[in-house]
This record gives sequence, C-alpha cells and structure tokens, in this order.
Amino acid sequence: MKNFKKVFKEKKSIIGMIHVDALPGTPKSKNNIKIIIEKAKKEAKIYKRAGVDAVMLENMHDIPYLNKEVGPEIVSAMTAACVEVKKILSDIPCGVQILAAANKEALAVAKAAELDFIRVEAFVFAHVADEGIIESCAGKLLRYRKQIDAENILILADIKKKHSAHSITSDVDIIETAHAVELFMGDGIIITGTFTGHEANIEEIESVKKAAKIPVLVGSGITYENVQSYLKIADALIIGSYFKKKGYWENEVDYARVRKFMDKIKKIRKKQK
Repeated sequence: MKNFKKVFKEKKSIIGMIHVDALPGTPKSKNNIKIIIEKAKKEAKIYKRAGVDAVMLENMHDIPYLNKEVGPEIVSAMTAACVEVKKILSDIPCGVQILAAANKEALAVAKAAELDFIRVEAFVFAHVADEGIIESCAGKLLRYRKQIDAENILILADIKKKHSAHSITSDVDIIETAHAVELFMGDGIIITGTFTGHEANIEEIESVKKAAKIPVLVGSGITYENVQSYLKIADALIIGSYFKKKGYWENEVDYARVRKFMDKIKKIRKKQK
C-alpha cells in the first residue's frame, strides 16, 4: 500500500486510457510512427486539460493480439509513444500495458520511459484468453524487475480477467486469487467485467476489498452514471471506453466527456472533505 500511495497521491485516482493506434506490422496498421505518436500526445493533452489523475497507454488497436510474443517493433514503438506522453504528463502517474500478456516487455518500456506502473495479465494462475492459454508470470516478472532495477514501477494485476475463460481455475475463487497476488508481491489488484466496457460486479469488488491488504482497482465499465458507486469501494478507477466519443473504445478521447466526468469527481471529493 505504501508504494501505491507514493505513486497515486490523489486518493481514489481516475486513470484515463490512451489506446495507441495500431502499431507497425499489425493487421490494422495504417499510420507511420510519427502520426501514431502525435495522436497519443493529443490525447495526453486532453487528459491534462480535463484534470485526470493518471494515464495509461495500451496497444489495444493491435488486434488480433499475439500471446506474449510481441516483436521489437512493438516494444520500440510503445517506448517512443510513452516517452513523448510522459513529457506532457510529467506531473502525474503514467503507466503502460502491452497486449496480450507481454508483461516483461511492458516493464522494459516503463523503465525506459520512466513510467510509474504497468498493468499485468495472468500475474497469478493461468487462464484461457482469445489469444490462447496464458500462463502466470509473477516469478519471472519480479525477477526481471529486480534485474533491471525497476522496483519503483508498480505491478497492477488483473484477476479473473475480462475476455477470458476461467474454467481451469473454477475451484479457485476471486478472493483466493487476490490473496495469491498479495503472496506473490503484486502492488495492486484489478477487477473487471467480462468484456471491454462491461461493468464489474460490485459485490465481488466489495468482497475482495474486505479480504485484500493491497489496493483494489476497477478496470472496466465505469461511466458518469455509476462512478459514485464504484468510487465508494475501489482505490482507483481505470476508464477507457467512457472517455471516448460516443463511449466506444475505438474512437478518440472526447474532451467534453472527460471534463464532465472529472467535474463530477471534483464535486464528490469536495463533499467528502
């Protein structure tokens, strides 16, 4: 918890997503790296103007995703984008996720770009995703973090992750999974709905929050209408789809939606003081 509070100084931080355009070599790629970076910078500036508390970059447009084996072209492109975004957002926490489950690569990017956290798939326990079977990585990832002197970079771990089948761990409930993240020295737990933009189960979040000693974040389905309910429970909220035009993840970040949302957050925080 101490490390989390050092990074996320704003209590119950709002983390906005930058979904970087399809990167070179991926099926939907159409722009060169300069255009890709300029768009990421534009969205970073929108988030800064609107007053979000933190930002995370992700290669979500690289569909269909590779299972861990992303190439050096993805790592180098994400590093370039992250470096430029961090220059704009030097005063707030920034993080990165590289799909699918390229957690070691994300950590390397975060180290090079001086970011603050990474989002990790399959930190503990294996699951079946649409990319195939994804095995747990905690042991290798934490050793790698030690090797590259990156222990200041938080590892925020998804549990019972969206877009995945968890039948192979059906006898391990979400609280046991959360305890495994704690045991294996994760810095935070992320709970999601079953797919992008889908609301997470509030009862599950409450049960994990009561049982866990590390921060619990919500990673999908947050909207203007339901944010207060989630804000009461979680330590931070990750918001992608709602901040986009028409609330759809493939669209660009919409300043008006972000500003309206953050204005509501400010009012809630003011009442709580």
